Amino acid sequence: MFWTRLASGIVLVIVAVVTIMAGGNIWFALVSLLSLIGLYELYKTMKIERTLLGYAGYILTVVYCILLHQNVSGSTSLAVIGGLLIICAIYVFTFPKFKAHEAAFAVFGIVYVPVLMMHLYQVRELPDGLFIIPLVFLSAWGNDTCAYCVGMLIGKHKMTPKLSPKKSVEGLVGGIVGAALLGMAYGALAGGHLPSLGNAVAACGIICGVGAVIAVVGDLTASAVKRDTGIKDYGKLIPGHGGVLDRFDSILFTAPIVYFLAVYFGAAI
Repeated sequence: MFWTRLASGIVLVIVAVVTIMAGGNIWFALVSLLSLIGLYELYKTMKIERTLLGYAGYILTVVYCILLHQNVSGSTSLAVIGGLLIICAIYVFTFPKFKAHEAAFAVFGIVYVPVLMMHLYQVRELPDGLFIIPLVFLSAWGNDTCAYCVGMLIGKHKMTPKLSPKKSVEGLVGGIVGAALLGMAYGALAGGHLPSLGNAVAACGIICGVGAVIAVVGDLTASAVKRDTGIKDYGKLIPGHGGVLDRFDSILFTAPIVYFLAVYFGAAI
């Protein structure tokens, strides 16, 4: 299992680096594909992945991605409001085929996966986006690594014992502080490529610190859905890692935070 996980992890990193560096349509296509796969995995937990609700969600995701790619104003609002209206129309005109919680989950899925996931594309499209997007991964995976190390060393107080028994308050603090320090170090190294952020060291530290807080929420949200629906992993697409949502659970939450904070720091210059 270790070697499988390591090998697939290396492949993931290579694919990510190559496509992020390429940017443009290549990165857009990959993130859009991940959004569709992630939405399918989420819908599968509620057993609506091959129903009219599910198909509507996939179509809405494709439309949203295209609108975003074409820089259509209000793309996200259109996706959320349009998704709500269409899903509700399916719910009422096929009543009582679907339950209220299934229709609500279908709308939730559109926001939770494609709308959040596509911020990875939006971050890359920012000025200096090639050097800003690593902050997404530093926030998420840096927090996870630092939290694990601190939790193993000094963790005593359980953070969410019923949801994630191994996570500790000490690990939570260590993960946030560690991510912020990693962000500052990255800002010091890559500051010359980040003129849009102004003071790169401070900006990257703040972005990663705030991102790490949100990453914890993202990780626990994915865990809560799995516990509620009684599954171990969202999928088997990535050997040793599970599905797209198993690997990108915290990134779904950090990508929008990095995007909005980067835009804020850019506007504040």
